[in-house]
Amino acid sequence: MKSNIKKAGHGASKRVLAIAACLLSVSVGYGQTTYVTTTKSPGAFTLATGSRPAPIFTGSGEYEGVMIALKSFQGDVKAVTGNEPTLSTDKASGKSVIIIGTLGKNDLLDQLVKSKKLNLSGLAGKNEMYYSQVVNNPMPGIESALVIAGSDKRGTIYGIYELSKQMGVSPWYWWADVPVQHKSNVYVLPGRHTDGEPAVHYRGIFINDEGPSFLGWARAKYMGQNTKPSLLNGKVMDNGVNHFLYEHMFELILRLKGNFLWPAMWNNAFNDDDPDNPILADKMGVVMGTSHHEPMTRAQKEWARYNANLPGADSKKWDYSLNGDILKEYWKTGIARNGNKEILTTIGMRGDGDAPMGNGNTKELMALLQQVIKDQRQSIADVTHKDPSQTPQVWALYKEVQDYYDAGMRVPNDIELLYCDDNWGNVRRLPDLSEPKNPGGYGIYYHFDYHGGPRNYQWVNSNPLPHAWEQLHLAYEYGVQKEWVVNVGDLKPLEFPISFFLDYAWNPNRYPANSLEKYTKDWAAQQFGPEHAAEIAHILTTYAKYNGRRKPELVNPTNVRTSTPYSLSNYREFETVVADYNKLRDETMALSKKMPAQYKDAFYELVEHPVIASANFNEMYLATSKNKWYGEQGRVSANDEQAKAMKLFNKDADISKYYNDTLANGKWQHMMDEIHIGYVSWTEPRANKLPDALPNSKFATVTPVAGAEMGVSVEGSVNYWPKAEEAAVLPEFTKYPATSRYIDIFNRGDASFNYTAESGAPYVKVSAPKGNIDHQSRIWVSVDWAKAPKGTNKVPVTITGPNGKVAVQVIVNNSIPTPTSGFVLTNGYASMEATHYSKMVNGNKVKWLVLPDRGRTLDGIEGTPVTASRQEPGPGDARLEYEVNIADTGMVKLHVYTAPSVDPTHGKGLWYAISIDDEKPQKVNIDPLIDDWRRAENVMEANSANEAKELITTHYITKPGKHVVKYWLVDPQVVLEKIVVDKGGVKTSYLGAPESYRVTATAKK
Repeated sequence: MKSNIKKAGHGASKRVLAIAACLLSVSVGYGQTTYVTTTKSPGAFTLATGSRPAPIFTGSGEYEGVMIALKSFQGDVKAVTGNEPTLSTDKASGKSVIIIGTLGKNDLLDQLVKSKKLNLSGLAGKNEMYYSQVVNNPMPGIESALVIAGSDKRGTIYGIYELSKQMGVSPWYWWADVPVQHKSNVYVLPGRHTDGEPAVHYRGIFINDEGPSFLGWARAKYMGQNTKPSLLNGKVMDNGVNHFLYEHMFELILRLKGNFLWPAMWNNAFNDDDPDNPILADKMGVVMGTSHHEPMTRAQKEWARYNANLPGADSKKWDYSLNGDILKEYWKTGIARNGNKEILTTIGMRGDGDAPMGNGNTKELMALLQQVIKDQRQSIADVTHKDPSQTPQVWALYKEVQDYYDAGMRVPNDIELLYCDDNWGNVRRLPDLSEPKNPGGYGIYYHFDYHGGPRNYQWVNSNPLPHAWEQLHLAYEYGVQKEWVVNVGDLKPLEFPISFFLDYAWNPNRYPANSLEKYTKDWAAQQFGPEHAAEIAHILTTYAKYNGRRKPELVNPTNVRTSTPYSLSNYREFETVVADYNKLRDETMALSKKMPAQYKDAFYELVEHPVIASANFNEMYLATSKNKWYGEQGRVSANDEQAKAMKLFNKDADISKYYNDTLANGKWQHMMDEIHIGYVSWTEPRANKLPDALPNSKFATVTPVAGAEMGVSVEGSVNYWPKAEEAAVLPEFTKYPATSRYIDIFNRGDASFNYTAESGAPYVKVSAPKGNIDHQSRIWVSVDWAKAPKGTNKVPVTITGPNGKVAVQVIVNNSIPTPTSGFVLTNGYASMEATHYSKMVNGNKVKWLVLPDRGRTLDGIEGTPVTASRQEPGPGDARLEYEVNIADTGMVKLHVYTAPSVDPTHGKGLWYAISIDDEKPQKVNIDPLIDDWRRAENVMEANSANEAKELITTHYITKPGKHVVKYWLVDPQVVLEKIVVDKGGVKTSYLGAPESYRVTATAKK
């Protein structure tokens, strides 16, 4: 008799069962073996033929979590083949069958092992491991069986979901509406397949900052479905974040081979809101924890709920010095509520609302916190009747708590130490490799989303994978392998980095630094098929890089005088940033038109939306910035920029509205409600506001003067003529590179006018020698180098308009010798990307590692192994050399741009050394120790917000000609991005001077 097992919740109406034949291939991920095909081969198992799937058998004593996964698998098979396989706990029968179970919980597996038809040696005792293999003639009457055996509950579940992924069911089928391609015939290749054991024990996500987007969506879609009252007060506490929602989240985590969750907490209480939440998590196999400031598995929200009615004002305070006894009982309730569920218990204490605890000095607060932890462990022992070391615990060294640890505070060594990043993806502390390892292990709390100072970043993905890889690689190599948990905010729209985080946590060695391009392409193919995977990978990588170099929430209207963040006047920086975004937008929209209709929603969510929204956002800020600049100059086009900014602001609202209300038939209502425009602090504004809402930053409205009045603005200057007293001078022209420069001719009046632009020499060319100006026009000046005389010459370009003439000086430098190799210093600087070295010298103990795209403008370079000790620069030691041609002598500055890494050693700093030619290298610390944690945090936040650090040293050039800048490895964790040789010509900009002309040659190693 077959068991009565409910069907999975996959309906044909929710899955696309057929797509274009060109998209039949399946990508399962970088470095993973593909063992499911659509072509029959010798020894292969027939999972489905003619759309008829093989039956599934399991044991009657299986874990509930495995049974839940099997029901999902039934739905997966139906989504692929069009038919649902049967699922039974009866004796296996049939020509070809699927047998799935867990060692020690499945009599079918035991029978096969006992009869020596199945070899599971090496599986017993492993953590979360599975074998998937084809067995011939396993039982009488059965010709072939596909066996998936797990070492434990999650091992079996991972084996099931890996087969689903191999068949073509993306882990993101529900959360990103990724369709499933139809296959009538599905075969599993012979042999044993496994992913081994995970490298990191606890691997999970933190749903945080869930209002307004995630919470608004949950309320709209799930509120009212929970009818079970809280176990503590008998009331139904339903915000929509209930087990109906969490079922999808738990399944996603397991499909991604994660096993851990910090639940939504700002407006919710996981255990209290829905009693079925923790029950379902435990059944499905997801280990639960609570965030860094929610000790003893009690949500912060619960304190307000259950202590609001206590008599006395002090008794309501989250303050252990006042309410120790109340808090002990409060926490005991949390431990008792856990029962025998899989829980990782957070211990310690921070202040109410995720703030520092108390107002005392560090010594007093450390003593109080040590007492808190001692009492918490006693409470655990009192409730569990076991030694507290038998209950897994974690102490989060978040913000000021790390300072207590650095000052010498310690906890019992069975407790895991959870290190934290700086909230911006840069690890703050790592184990001291010279000390004994902590038996409780080490973890990392990481961020892809943040709600706090100096600004939130919660809107779209702004996390380039190379940044995450570099820092997570660092943590892993330092032995941080017990727990990895990442703050993902509302979960959407961080699908791509979440996948990478959990894939990398499973097996970091599978993903070297140069694998990320391939990883991204494979991930794109997994969601959309192989045909356009390379194009999609390029888009995913590029938009994340653009958003990562300056997170959108940190963009302000540029003050033209201070050039923050992007410069309006120097290097065409802000215009280039927007042009890059818009080029990517155009590429994305062109690809969108090629995508099959079935992929419309998934493509929009994962690819199109972040690109078009980010491009529109940056163009809006450019228009706002131009409005203010043009307003200062009285350009009538300032009004045009205001109108453009307002139009783009409204377009932003339309983009969000489409995501919320139309996309996927309104499935993601409110999910794009996140505030992202007009930030003045991390708490303001409360709604999107035009960027002119910043203090002293209102839109400029220009009232035209009567008639026509010409103004002239030149590249590289914030001024305009004829008003400015100094001469109008364009940046110097050289062959290296032979670029053009612009002149803006604009109108300050209400009538159009004609102009002429006359060059003072035939070799200086003007793109439009005459024309008519209504609002403004840009003309380009270039040099015909074949006709230009030797030496340096000044040539005027005279602009004549209704109110006189403006002479713009063109400096033509034709005196620079033709370089044979290296960079050329022109306009007072030579900018060199780290990866464009002329020579790479590795040391005996350390080597250089290029990190593709780990920089704001190009690649980064660090030392390897990252655990190597500090090096002293000297002959034969690791260095990078950059040839640069300098035409004269004198003082120069070297601007070195590094990643915003934080010293993980506490006090030793992070050092590099720099020199020119044979001078003694100057050692530079990129992260000097700052004793006051608040000031240190401000500095750290500024570096992280800029996504780079800029360090400057001074040097002297004794003779003109070719010189060699030498960058020496001191600490391998320092990531070099760019070096700029400054001979007085470097201008203020955010990304640094763009790379200079260089004569390329094969770099020496």
